Amino acid sequence: MKGSNAVNKNIQIGKDHLGAGHPPYIIAEMSGNHNQDMGRALKIIDAAKKAGVQAVKLQTYTADTITIDHDSDEFRVTEGLWAGRTLYELYDEAHTPWDWHRELFDHAAKRNITLFSSPFDRTAVDFLEDLNAPAYKIASFEIIDLPLIRYAASTGKPIIMSTGLASRDEIGEAIEAVRECHNENLVVLHCVSGYPSDPAEANLVTMQDIAHRFDILSGLSDHSYGIAVPVAATALGASVIEKHITLSRAEGGVDSDFSLEPQEFSELVATCRTAHSALGQVSYDLKPSERENQRFRRSLYVVAPLRKGEVFSAENIRSIRPGLGLLPKYYDEVIGKKATRDIARGSPLSRDMVE
Repeated sequence: MKGSNAVNKNIQIGKDHLGAGHPPYIIAEMSGNHNQDMGRALKIIDAAKKAGVQAVKLQTYTADTITIDHDSDEFRVTEGLWAGRTLYELYDEAHTPWDWHRELFDHAAKRNITLFSSPFDRTAVDFLEDLNAPAYKIASFEIIDLPLIRYAASTGKPIIMSTGLASRDEIGEAIEAVRECHNENLVVLHCVSGYPSDPAEANLVTMQDIAHRFDILSGLSDHSYGIAVPVAATALGASVIEKHITLSRAEGGVDSDFSLEPQEFSELVATCRTAHSALGQVSYDLKPSERENQRFRRSLYVVAPLRKGEVFSAENIRSIRPGLGLLPKYYDEVIGKKATRDIARGSPLSRDMVE
């Protein structure tokens, strides 16, 4: 089984299979990086398809479905990329207009790439059901909203959940909420909800613990810079990798700072797939690329000419390359024995040369 966190489970989203034996399912998160430009949103889908990802993910909410318009301190971001802004202002800028969704879903279908979304309330689930969304993503901040999780899970569609900010018990409760709906099509993504997050905080072995503790497929939702953390997660057996995508960080956008540009996303896909293929299986067999080099291992060679009856010693036999003679482990056994015939310098030592 590939990957040390691999659980012997498989689920399907659209045309793609996720889980044991499959490379990580890679999701490009659009979030608010469309910058309220429908044309830009369509180009992001095209860029994701070209990069080789399996899915693009939206976020389905409005400022009014996720918060209220209030300017008191508790409704204001105080640190990080969005410091000083109210939640309502931020979400009003970042949301994907609902009247875009159908065109985005149709465009993705034409490009043969899966599109699904994160619903943030029941009305979003109903809306996405009308669009026949193939899966639902529960965002990390919503993992404690068990009624929302149950409602999404009750559709029977696959559920992907991010764990950022959640305790181990809260993760367990969210998983149980999905299973209460008789829905086993679930992947839990280890996540650090810092924007951006520090790779030193990743603690990727937690992803493995989630898989084994809850007997569930696990993966990574990553907000760090670059591709190192997702590639490391792949090497640890991630079933899903989620990462933000933007057309250009220089052009701005609410999440652009920690998002990958299209070429970087192509590198992410290629490198993660290479990392997955490198996992392979337990094998001590000679590999095809090694066969020619096997003859250049060390072996016992005659390094000074010998006459018949002469004693083998450190002066006339050595362990050297290539490997056509006796194995070096027989060195002590040969020393002190006599040669059965004359032997030229540079001859591989064989058993019939030793008395």
